[in-house]
Amino acid sequence: MSLLANPTLRLFIGAALISLSPVWVKLTSVSATSSAFWRLAIGGLAIAVYLLVSRRRIQFPTRIWQVLVLAAVFIALDMWFYHRSIQLIGPGLSTLIANFQVFVMAAAGFIILRQPPSRLQLVAIPMALLGLSLIVGVDWRGLPDNYRTGILYGFGAAVTYAAYLLSMRRSRQDSTNRVPSREIAVMSLMGAAMLGVAALVEGESLAISTASDATWLACYGILSHGLGMLFITSSLPHVTTTQAGVALLLQPTLSFAWDVLFFARPLSPMELLGAAIALFAIYLGSRARSDQLQGARE
Repeated sequence: MSLLANPTLRLFIGAALISLSPVWVKLTSVSATSSAFWRLAIGGLAIAVYLLVSRRRIQFPTRIWQVLVLAAVFIALDMWFYHRSIQLIGPGLSTLIANFQVFVMAAAGFIILRQPPSRLQLVAIPMALLGLSLIVGVDWRGLPDNYRTGILYGFGAAVTYAAYLLSMRRSRQDSTNRVPSREIAVMSLMGAAMLGVAALVEGESLAISTASDATWLACYGILSHGLGMLFITSSLPHVTTTQAGVALLLQPTLSFAWDVLFFARPLSPMELLGAAIALFAIYLGSRARSDQLQGARE
């Protein structure tokens, strides 16, 4: 356990755990909404148990509760888009596109906070689009319908995840706790409830019918959502911006690697070049301002 006292080690273990998120989704046979529900429900409960055992109270002013409800709406939407994107275009590409949220955050900073984009961001945005075009091709109409839908869902995940991050930051403005474990637990459980309602409306079952599905979903909720997020959020205040930026880059890189290794995703030299360019662009976008580094895909 002394190794986990090292914040840099926690940071990169957390990034590796979160990179496995789309792998768990791909391994299960449940619906997209169901896997999203169980991620938030199991992960939220795991963090809540941790808070209970460590005797940490969950108590917020009314204003913060309202912001957390908004954050839960956005994380539920993000999970809805992200899990469908994973099923349609695979773990690697869906996670890569979802990490374009760093550019959505840059746009939000300009629109909401009147922060002009940095030179790095201005370079990174077209670079990311170039990398994506090398992966999927430039003939949009020539792509299969499901593939195009999966790409659009990935961008939907990027936008809603950025909105979630902005909401969570608002909830943390007056907090004296360095690790947002309370906020994450509450947000996760509320988001799970919203996805449960969505499953009911869609006519989807939340039942887990096989032991393997139960195992993968437990790994998803406890390891990727619970431990992964706690490791990253607890380490960020203690690491350099370079380390945080590399950790942000590690998540989509590993997710893409898992897709190739575990699911035999075909990868041409052009696609490999495109992935490298897009990942480097994400890194540049995240390095532009240190306050954007907590926007790692979770």
